[in-house]
Amino acid sequence: MERSMRIEVEQEEDGRWLAEAPALPGVMAYGVTRDEAVNRVQTLALRVIAERLEQGERTPELDQWFAAA
Repeated sequence: MERSMRIEVEQEEDGRWLAEAPALPGVMAYGVTRDEAVNRVQTLALRVIAERLEQGERTPELDQWFAAA
């Protein structure tokens, strides 16, 4: 089963790119290029997910990513 997190990307009026992971409120990042913004938001999303797991926080979104056999 494929699991993925949607990332929304848009270019601001000043030319910077903004990427956001809507499933993780507040997880957004700017970049000079589209790829840079996407890479930064992916990195931030992984950090947020790791922090939540370390704190024992279980959410439906995280539970969809993992399946223990």
